[in-house]
Amino acid sequence: MARHYVTIKDIAKILNISVSTVSRALRDTYDVNQETKEKVLALAAELNYKPNFNATGLAKGSTHNLGVILPFITNYYFSTVITGIQEVAYNNGYNIILFVTNDSPEREFDIIENLSVSSLDGLLVSISSDSDSCDHFQEIIDEGIPIVFFDRVASEIETSKVMQDDYNGAFEAVEHLISNGYTRIAHIAGPKGLSFTEARLRGYKAALSKHNIVLNEDWIIYSGFSQDFGRSDTVQLMELEQKPDAIFAVNDRKAIGAMIELKNRGIKVGEEFGVVGFTNDPMSTIISPSLSTIAEPAFEIGKLSCELLIKHITKKYFQPEEVILPGKLISRESSMRTVG
Repeated sequence: MARHYVTIKDIAKILNISVSTVSRALRDTYDVNQETKEKVLALAAELNYKPNFNATGLAKGSTHNLGVILPFITNYYFSTVITGIQEVAYNNGYNIILFVTNDSPEREFDIIENLSVSSLDGLLVSISSDSDSCDHFQEIIDEGIPIVFFDRVASEIETSKVMQDDYNGAFEAVEHLISNGYTRIAHIAGPKGLSFTEARLRGYKAALSKHNIVLNEDWIIYSGFSQDFGRSDTVQLMELEQKPDAIFAVNDRKAIGAMIELKNRGIKVGEEFGVVGFTNDPMSTIISPSLSTIAEPAFEIGKLSCELLIKHITKKYFQPEEVILPGKLISRESSMRTVG
């Protein structure tokens, strides 16, 4: 018969407390009361609990490897984030190990399930679009491996997070279109459920409300992030009886897809139809007309995320922080119709 090794889940079940509470008690963190700590430690000794090898390696800080899990590698935004992460990691004596999910929640789960966390001191994570649950990340944290989320974050998990100001960036983008005379503004959004998809949608709605423009739900389309989705979303919009005269896209790739479809239909982007994206991808300056956008602080997000992770690794009582960085409107030709 296989020998059963006692885990923190066993201790949690016996004491009727959460796994994360047991984990924090064993690590003597600031947010567990003394009575609970004593009960956990006493039961752990009674059951001959042996700390997880992964967590032991982490506590010693001996691996000097950081894992980075992200949806894409070819995407301009994420490649820039990685550059920021690398700068901080290498300057602090850490190597990074990259894992790419291809925006698949199944692939993300498999990566976590098969992760050799004994070779990692911590993880930086941007979650997949359709992740229904983030329990697999909580389990890693409960075993003593710190995680910092960036860009696409798991809002229900208590750990440090670094994001751009999606709400105000979207608000500024839509208000910019309004100020240039566009009043029938559609939003081609990202997938439902992602925190930044919802934040940009709220910013879009708030700008319309501020300027007393009635919201048309038919002009809000959820889909993926690619250029092809931008084109197909625009086809859907232009087949409506009541058509928009502008599009705010959740990212630049979708905005470029929208512009290509509009040009194929003989619609003059900028002069007749406004388009604003979000990212400041280099493609936004190459396409004609050039694309107005909200520039994201991708490099800074990478740097700050890595700095926070290293603090979680090296400081026993470091409390989680949530950092939101502002974007910047860059006005170009795609939104330059003048009020007249």
